[in-house]
This record gives sequence, C-alpha cells and structure tokens, in this order.
Amino acid sequence: MFSEQQQTILFFIVVVYFFFLFGLSLYINRKIKTYDDYNVAGRTISLIPLILTFTGTAIGGSILLGYMTNGYLYGMGQQWLAIGFTLTSIILAFAMLKRIRILGEKYNMVTIGDFTALRFGEAARIPTMLSILVAYCSITGMQFVAIATILNLTVDLSMTTGILISWVLLTLKTYFGGLVSVIWQDAIHGTIQTIGVAVLLVAVWMASGGWSTVTENAAAMGSPNALSIFNISPYNFFVFLFTIGAYQFVRQDLWQRFWAAKDINIARNGYWAAIILGFLTASGVIVIGVLGKFGMQMTDIDPTLIYYELSAAVLPFALVVIMVIVLLATVISCADSFFLAASTSIVNDLVKPRLGGKSDQHNMLLYSRLSVAAVSVIAVLLALYIPTLVTLWVTGSAMLVSGLLAPVLFGLFWKKTTKAAGVSGMWLGLSVAVIWQIAGHPFGAHPVFIGFPLSIITVIAVTLFSRQEKENAMYEEFRKTV
Repeated sequence: MFSEQQQTILFFIVVVYFFFLFGLSLYINRKIKTYDDYNVAGRTISLIPLILTFTGTAIGGSILLGYMTNGYLYGMGQQWLAIGFTLTSIILAFAMLKRIRILGEKYNMVTIGDFTALRFGEAARIPTMLSILVAYCSITGMQFVAIATILNLTVDLSMTTGILISWVLLTLKTYFGGLVSVIWQDAIHGTIQTIGVAVLLVAVWMASGGWSTVTENAAAMGSPNALSIFNISPYNFFVFLFTIGAYQFVRQDLWQRFWAAKDINIARNGYWAAIILGFLTASGVIVIGVLGKFGMQMTDIDPTLIYYELSAAVLPFALVVIMVIVLLATVISCADSFFLAASTSIVNDLVKPRLGGKSDQHNMLLYSRLSVAAVSVIAVLLALYIPTLVTLWVTGSAMLVSGLLAPVLFGLFWKKTTKAAGVSGMWLGLSVAVIWQIAGHPFGAHPVFIGFPLSIITVIAVTLFSRQEKENAMYEEFRKTV
C-alpha cells in the first residue's frame, strides 16, 4: 500500500507522536500527588476538556476501524451500532447521571464498586471488580489490536509483534500519567479525531460523486438494500443494543468522569455535548465505509484496510500522514482510559479494603500504578486470543452487562432490592456469560442473551423471597435534591 520511503516516514511520525505523549505523561506525573489525582483527576475537570475526554474515550479504534469495515461489508444497517449506544447514553444522561454524581460527591466514590458496596454491602465488590476487569481488559486489548494494525501497514510488522509493542508502549504511558494525563491528552486527541473524520468524510463524499451515484452503483452491484438503515437482522440489532448499547449504563470510565468534573452542571453539559459529537462521528465513520464500497467502488480490497485504502485514494500523502495521527489519537485516547477503569477497580475494590486503616495516599498511588501493569498483561493475552476489533468490544461489553447492569439499575431505582439479590445477580450473570463465551455460544445464542436475563430474574426473585431490609441511606440523598 505504501512505498518503502513512505513507510519510513510513517514509522518516524508514529515514534515521534508516541514520545510526545509519553513526555507529556511524565510532565503531568510530577503534579500527581494523591490517589484521587491519579484516578479521578482531583475532581476538578472543566467543561471543554471533559467534553473532549468523553468523546475521545467513546470513539476508539473499534469505531474508526471496526465500524468503517462493518459499513463497507454490511452497509447502512450498521448505523444501529451508533444509534444503540446513543439511545442508551441519552437514557443515562436523563435518568442516571444526577444520581451517580450525587453519590460520588457524598461518599467520595472512585469506582462502581464503591456504589455496589454502599448498596449491597462489601460482598459486592469482588463480582463488580471481576465484571469490570473482564470487560475492560477485552476493550483495552482491542486497542492493542488497532495499533498493531497500524504498525503492520506502516512498517510491515506482524500482528503479534505489533500487539506486543503497543502493549509495552501504552502500559508505560498510562502507568505514569493517570487520569489527569488521560483527560488532557484526550483534549488533544478528541480535537484531532473529530476534525480528521470530518475531513475524510468530505473528501470521500466528493470523490464518490454524491449519494445519487452511490445509489446507482449499489443497484448495479445488486446490493440496493445495503443503503437501507433497516438492513440488519433483529438478532444483530439486539446484540448491539444489549452489549455496546447497554454497557453505557455501567461504564466505569464514564462514572469516573462524572465524578472528575468540577460540578454536576459541568458533568451534565459535557456529557450531552459528547453524546451529540460521538454519534455524529460514529455515524460518519460508517457512512465513509459505505461510500468506499458503493461510491468509489473499491470492491477488491481487504475490508479491514478500508481506512487506509480510502485515505491513500482521496488524500495526498502529507494528509495521509495526518490521518495516521488521527488514528493513533483515536486509539490511544481509548486505551489509557480503559486501562485506568480496570486498574482502578483492582486497587480500589480488591486491594484497598484489605489494607484497612493502613492505606495512605502514597501507597495507594503505587498500587494504582502496579494495577495498570497487571491489567495490561490480561489485556494483551485477550488481544492475542481474539484479534478482531468489534468482536472484542462486543465480548467485553456482554460480560459487563451480564454481571452488573441488572443489579446496578435495580439498586439505583428499586428500594426493596436486597443485598443478597444484588450480589447473587452479579455472580450468576457474570459466571453464566463467561461460561457461555468459553463454550462457543451454544445453540447460536450470544452470552448476553443468557447472562443478562438470568441476572434480572435472580435479582427480582431473591428480593421477593428475602426478608425486607431497612431502606438504604442513599435514597435520602436523592430526596434532598428533588
């Protein structure tokens, strides 16, 4: 795809960009003094960086590469990938954000495990941590795959070697930076990726000759249905809705950013702006894939390379270099966020409760960084095991939804939910989903369609057959703000 000289230039740019980010992490590291600084950015983030970090985290390698590939392969029906997570994000903004923020302020929360422990007791921390760990290690692993793809094309490295290199580089950067570094780098990344996707969409649209040409070409190729947004099976729609969509409710990286915002108005306004920007970006990426196939009629390429093929076809090499930076920015902004979401859960929900009163800010900061290293090992193994972008995302999301969604929603909104019900729902939902995944989806059923319903049934059944408990104090906090 690229000449030897172009590969050399691209490799140089990739190396320089990474060292710039690593240097920025080291600089910010000098200002990180406490556990809260590292994991929730000192709870002082203002509006603009919050919008950009929400967007940068939402739009990752799986969207820029995976969504574009899916759009190319399957057509406009893949818009339900974007619509699914947008609908659930809107529900989260309307119904949950305020409650999450109130509890975070009142109880100085750092993880979802802090919430489940408050609502269901300390026994809830371990299944919460495991659900988050399985999900976020999978999603972090897919960022390694995305970077490996970049290295495969720019310097002709094997995918395995690329995954291992990205693992080392991203682990080092995240180890030193913490959430403060992540958010400020996301401000850079979010800007770059939004502008880059818009430029590529306009360039591909112009090269395609407009939608009328795309429609004519699709008909001539015998695929007119590919341009319909309803060109998706009900099964795939519900897989997207209950994995990539539903996991928005229990995304620890989102909860952490709600708590990192300076106040609730900044958290709310920043999230709403990011929902709009994220949807437009994700939807545009899918359209680019469709335009590449039916507008530019690029039918003889490897679909996984559509981003690079289109960039090289419609842009001069100088701008192709910029598009590689766009891709790197997109991937890295997700990877370090997911690293922290998983590692924070380990240190906050596994390590800290076992230290009792012996923990201090210095030790907790050290444990946070060591947890990043531990998460990175699990993530790289998953990347080597399932080196497919959207598959990794859907798999990780299914584990999180199956283990946490029902207990968290019932815990927030149904006062009668008992501690035993919440903990039981977590363990059963997660365990069944993991077993179903390892077994290879028996009967063709996705794990989320087994684990999530069982978790719901368990929470309701155990609550109804348990002795009623005293109302949790957290509901009094909600009433105070009505």
